Amino acid sequence: MNELPKLKPLMMKERLSVLFVEKGNLDVLDGAFVVVDKNGVRTHIPVGGVACLMLEPGTRVSHAAVTLAARVGCLLVWTGDAGVRLYAAGQPGGARSDRLLYQARLALDDGARLKVVRKMYAIRFQEEPAAKRSVEQLRGIEGIRVRKMYQALARQYKVEWKQRNYDYTEWGSGDIPNRCLSAATACLYGITEAAVLAAGYAPAIGFIHTGKPLSFVYDIADVFKFETVVPVAFQVASQKPANPEQRVRIGCRDIFRNTKILERIIPAIEEILEAGGLEIPKAHEEAVPIAIPNPSSIGNDGHRS
Repeated sequence: MNELPKLKPLMMKERLSVLFVEKGNLDVLDGAFVVVDKNGVRTHIPVGGVACLMLEPGTRVSHAAVTLAARVGCLLVWTGDAGVRLYAAGQPGGARSDRLLYQARLALDDGARLKVVRKMYAIRFQEEPAAKRSVEQLRGIEGIRVRKMYQALARQYKVEWKQRNYDYTEWGSGDIPNRCLSAATACLYGITEAAVLAAGYAPAIGFIHTGKPLSFVYDIADVFKFETVVPVAFQVASQKPANPEQRVRIGCRDIFRNTKILERIIPAIEEILEAGGLEIPKAHEEAVPIAIPNPSSIGNDGHRS
């Protein structure tokens, strides 16, 4: 009897964006990745075709489920209610030391870092930033523009808007617009982290954001935020639904599909980093050669074959 072929990750662009799991047990039963509710009802999840699973309170995960998710390159993220507050995350990617060294080299070179930040700014705002501005000055300009964009969307959707503010320790204390924005950005951060890892880079090595486990994720997510999830958040907030977080998730899923964002994030990462003007470092001459070649893969460069 012939053995089944080994599981291999799919390219990010061929996947669903994000699924949320709440109050269930994730396991592998009869060879299938399933979530089992309290009544024993199984719901199959096509884990190999999903970029990111957001696991909310009330979710348990078996060893077999984590193993299968890692093999097919699906990022597992343990979160608080509505996907807000990141507790932990798996790491099915990041398997390229040359990409990690390249990213670190760009972040440590002041000139290259400034070029990378300017490219992020240019893509995000569709215009070249003013010349002879430092990273700190660009951050200040960005902050002013972002506040104006929030205000403009609030007027467009007729939403009462004060400022971007919420207490992550007391989710229910925030107003509806801020709760919608937090839920929406959590969705974007999940698929962005999956893409960063799939491309072989480190989520923590940022260029604008620093000092956080997801600094680079925030950098890249900000490039796409205002064309995707922020308008969704204001649109949902304007409708004042009973469960705004659920409506936001549905809206984010639809906008991710319509904008084909999973096809765009990794090419955007490469374009942004190339702006730094440095080359991907080659292995040192004294480095020990690879004894066992890596198996071929149909996934992205950073996926573990």
